[in-house]
Order: sequence, then structure tokens, then C-alpha cells
Amino acid sequence: MFSGIVEEAAPVVELEKEGGNLHITMECSFADQLKIDQSISHNGVCLTVVNVDQERQTFTVTAVQETLDKSNLGLLEKGDKVNLERSMKADSFLDGHIVQGHVDQTATCTDVREADGSWYLKFEYDPSQEDYITVEKGSISINGVSMTVVNSQENSFEVAVIPYTYNMTNFHQMKPGTVVNLEFDVIGKYVAKIVRQQLGR
Repeated sequence: MFSGIVEEAAPVVELEKEGGNLHITMECSFADQLKIDQSISHNGVCLTVVNVDQERQTFTVTAVQETLDKSNLGLLEKGDKVNLERSMKADSFLDGHIVQGHVDQTATCTDVREADGSWYLKFEYDPSQEDYITVEKGSISINGVSMTVVNSQENSFEVAVIPYTYNMTNFHQMKPGTVVNLEFDVIGKYVAKIVRQQLGR
């Protein structure tokens, strides 16, 4: 379980394909605090630490083919930054919203515009899954970052990004055409499904 508050945007230093799996190694300032089998959110995808190199300050996770098919992790290149968040402690403040680390689908950034010191980012996604919706001022996880929806449409939405979030996450690398991971609000998904079942759809 995560809160969508990114701790660090870590650069990818090594990518290794093995069959349908992808081993991803990142350089991270808190690598020496990690242990094997620990769960960490990577661009919103919950993955398990399989190796830690304290001397290099790196750690490695493995993404299976299903994860690569449903997320943007298969598009990573060396030097790309990945948003990281360790799992939330039971006694922590829930500063963002409830994020499971289970990416629903990807979206494409279609516009980035500066707005007097902040930024508006627009994303478009395939609305074919009826339970995946956004609502005005609702929550959504974008590459693991808890954000508030503005200008909610059937297949698109925008978020307003403050300078701190823009600079401390991989949002500063986004441009039109960038593919991101979306996890829709889990409560909203349950409500949407219950309503749809009640209506016999």
C-alpha cells in the first residue's frame, strides 16, 4: 500500500532482458536502507527488490511480461528517471490517497503548459473500461504520484503541478507523447462497478 508521495526520482543504470522478464537496476540514495523482498512503487507499479548493491547505491527489481504489457516500464531506457516510493507504514500520515501499486492502464501526455510558475499536464487514455473514470477534484495516481484531477473528460483529464512536484518527480521529463502509468482511485472503481451492476450493465 502506498500514498502517492514520491520519495525520489531515481535514474535507471542498467536494463537486462531475460526471457519475458526485465531486470531494472536504479541508483537510489536510500538503497542502503533496502532489503531483498521489500515492496517499492516504481512509476506506480509495486515491484519486489531482488538485489541490493550498497557499494554502488543501487537496487534491482524484476518486471514480468504482464507488468511490461500494462505499464510504461517496458519503455524505460538508461538514464530515465523512475518515481520511487517505499510502502506506507501503518502509523504514517496518509498525505496523498490510497494507492495500491496496481496500474490499471497507460495514458499519453498530450499537452504541457506553464502557468505562471506551475504547470498543467493533460493526459488522454482509452475509456473502454467503464470502471476507470475520473471526477473533478478526485484523486488519480500518475506514475505513482498522487494528483488531483481538473478538467475531467470522458477520455482525458488535466492535473496542475506545483514546482516542487514537477522538479522532484519525473514530471519534469514529460512532454507530448510521453506514456505514463495510471491507477484510478480504488474507491471510485468500486463505486462505479456497484452502480453499473445495479443498473444491470
